[in-house]
Amino acid sequence: MSDKQMRITLTAWRQDGPDAPGRFETYDVPGVSPDMSFLEMLDVVNERLQREGKEPIAFDHDCREGICGSCGMMINGQAHGPERGTATCQLHMRKFRDGDHVTIEPWRAAAFPVIRDLIVDRTALDRIIESGGYISAPTGGAPDANLIPIPKPVADAAMDAAACIGCGACVAACPNGAAQLFTAAKVQHLNLLPQGQAERWDRTINMVETMEEYFGSCTLHRECEAACPKSISIDFIALMNRDYAKAQLAQRRLVGQTFP
Repeated sequence: MSDKQMRITLTAWRQDGPDAPGRFETYDVPGVSPDMSFLEMLDVVNERLQREGKEPIAFDHDCREGICGSCGMMINGQAHGPERGTATCQLHMRKFRDGDHVTIEPWRAAAFPVIRDLIVDRTALDRIIESGGYISAPTGGAPDANLIPIPKPVADAAMDAAACIGCGACVAACPNGAAQLFTAAKVQHLNLLPQGQAERWDRTINMVETMEEYFGSCTLHRECEAACPKSISIDFIALMNRDYAKAQLAQRRLVGQTFP
């Protein structure tokens, strides 16, 4: 650990509940180690607030390893902070300078209502995943599953899409509050693989149309790609749009065969 200590000024959004008016509160934070993670710095602030008999700053967190996606917040107007490809829990205070003024806010998106302080309700993302259902291909044991030939580029692309942790940074960063990058990642990590083909068209239509109920439309600002802590490419949005067009065509053909 470094012996160097920093002092920052922290301005945090405080909101007592979904229907309560929000406000910014400012705190002086001395004794910050550059080796602290951003959430460890918030822990220090909260411990001091509790000692003073005040309410701590509420924020989501779980794994603190950049896996769960629950730690998302806006830091100086940037989703997850100034370091690209990094979740808030992986951001270290050495990315800031002694004397810096740091402002933290919850995700600002109509689909993410504030629950308290920095915590927002992201169940709209869960509804998209739920609408996609499951894959029905019985793969058997590991040897049986390995009998299905999958080209390495396809497997790599599916794994890249599956890296999405559902944090909502793409939505918060998008000027339109769109969730295309999240939805595309969740659609394509199954659509690219042979095990996901049986429900491919239904899955695509259901997930895209559920997304459109809650979120804005994508106009390719690419802010989502820049904010994503897993650096997921907007190429997946193009793949999803292609599959959605094909799914609609397949659905019309099926209707035409059933009802001539």
